[in-house]
Formats: sequence, C-alpha cells, structure tokens
Amino acid sequence: MLQSHSPWTGRPLVLVGLMGVGKSTVGRRLATRLNLPFVDADNAIEDAAGMTITEIFARFGEPYFRAGERRVIGRLMDGLPKVIATGGGAFIDPATRRLILDQATAIWLSAHPDVLVERVKRRDTRPLLRGKDARQVLTDLAAVRDPIYAQAHIHVSSQKGPHEVTVNAILKAIGR
Repeated sequence: MLQSHSPWTGRPLVLVGLMGVGKSTVGRRLATRLNLPFVDADNAIEDAAGMTITEIFARFGEPYFRAGERRVIGRLMDGLPKVIATGGGAFIDPATRRLILDQATAIWLSAHPDVLVERVKRRDTRPLLRGKDARQVLTDLAAVRDPIYAQAHIHVSSQKGPHEVTVNAILKAIGR
C-alpha cells in the first residue's frame, strides 16, 4: 500500500488524487489522529463563492472554477499545520500544483478504477461525471492525471476497505 515516505515537517498535509479516492474522508480521519484542523478545499470554495461547485461549473465553466480554487488553496497555505483535502483537478493546474509542492507536503492517494467507480456512484455531485460512463471517465482521467499526481511528495494506495488502513499508511509515510 505504501509507495513512498517523507518525514513530516509540520507543513500543511494536502491530499491529492482522483475523485472518489477518499481525500475528504481520509483527510478528516487523518486530522483527527494528528489533532490538527481539517479543511475540505471544495467546501471552502463553495463558501467563498456562495454556490455549489456544480453551480459554479454550470454557470461559469471549469477555467473560472480553477482560478477560484487556486485562490482559495492559496489562502489555506498559511504555514500552519493542518490537513487539506483538494478536489481531483486542483493538483493538475500547474500554478496550484507549484503552490502545494512549495508550501505543503503533498500526499497522492491513488486507487484502482473499480474502487473509484464504486465510491463515486454513491453521490451525483461530480460535474465531470454528469451523464457519462464513470468507469471510462475515471480511466481516461487517470491516464492523464496520474503522471502529474506522481509529483506529490508521498504516494499511498487506497484500497477497497476501511479508510483507516489508508490513514495508517499515511501516518507511517510521514513518520508518525
């Protein structure tokens, strides 16, 4: 499960990876275990915009959303220890990725497409999946995004099963 490790220096821990990999769920549990604040960047974006991500995408499009996402993540990078879960596309944006790599410890959570499909079908709130075959979209996204996610400082594979296993793998990876 554990692919790499890097001793944690106290910088924000930022979870990156495809939708459905468990960034928010794992992030909350990781924050609890480390006694740190947890921030879901998507929730922070919705709070800042006063509308849902689905509404932002529909009304303004993805480029507008990504620019707002970058600004919000930039505000979250205040140097204080915390756990931040990002949206699946955040780390793909070069400026956002550089910000995360420079100011935080990036942790790539990966999972097999079958695991992702099982998880994403539980909610109908993902704009990139609307009206499309989830397995095909996730497979295509992985082909493009995985080489970019691989730039993260730490790589942990999320398996089917309890999220606590992934949390434990992250703790081991950061030396906790």
